[in-house]
Parts: sequence; structure tokens; C-alpha cells
Amino acid sequence: MAYEPNQYNSQRDSGFEEEIVQVNRVSKKTKGGNKIGFSVLTVVGDRNGKVGVGLGKAPDVASAIRKGVSIAKKHVIDVPIINGTVPFEFYIKLGAAKVILKPAPKGSGVIAGGAVRSVVSLAGIQNISSKVLGTKNQASNVYATIEALRKMAERYKKELKKRS
Repeated sequence: MAYEPNQYNSQRDSGFEEEIVQVNRVSKKTKGGNKIGFSVLTVVGDRNGKVGVGLGKAPDVASAIRKGVSIAKKHVIDVPIINGTVPFEFYIKLGAAKVILKPAPKGSGVIAGGAVRSVVSLAGIQNISSKVLGTKNQASNVYATIEALRKMAERYKKELKKRS
């Protein structure tokens, strides 16, 4: 029963595309034996500047995916995209994860690792260069990328207000 990350990718009627980043099988020792469950990290985005992430936990994979998608849709953020890339370079350290996001020239494509790639591609960024430092934990890297995009949007809005 092996699940490949990024294997499940679908589009629902809400206009959001879903992508599974990580499926974890977890077990809890109880009085009656082991209780097995699944946690699924999902990313949703409309490829037009909106992206969200959710972690769903349930006794079976399908329910965990449904929960993860619904949580991700509730936590959608707006991402600033200028000419198909991010407005400026951004570095973030969140826990053990360190993520660098850099704007790239047109035609470069998405140069990013698996966890960061799923977030930025579903956000609609076509040209970006990124580097993940610190940890290989996909969940930490996804959350760090989302936080970087959130803070980047805040900073970009502040700069726009200063100019006008």
C-alpha cells in the first residue's frame, strides 16, 4: 500500500486544484491494540494567485484527503505575482526549515524541490528559483514556503502603499 507524493491531483468545481504532498501512516498504542490512522498534507491552489495548505487526519486515506483539502481551502492566502514570478527575493527560517525564494527571468520555469514546487506551481508562479536548506521534512518545507509567500504579500502591499 504505497502512496506516491504528488500522485493525486484533481480539480473540483470550486476552481481549486488539489495536490497531495505527503501521506503518513501513524499508529497509536491503545489498551485494545494498535490504532492505525493516516495524516495527509495537501496543497490547493487556483494557479491564479491563491494557494492554501491543510493537514487532514483520519482512520482512512480518503477521509484524510477530504479533510486536508477542506482545511486547505479555509486557509487560502493571496500571493503577489508580477510578470509570472515573485516581486523580490525572500528568505525565511521557520523551525528547522529554511527556504529561499528568488524571482527568475521569463522562460526559466519553476526551479524548486518537490515540497516548494507543489506550493508555487499551484499558486500560479511560472518562473521562480528556490532553495530548501536545513531539513528534508516536506511538511516543514511546505509550511515555510506558505509563510514566506504570506509575508512577501504583506511586504509587497506595504511597498505599494508607500509608493502611492
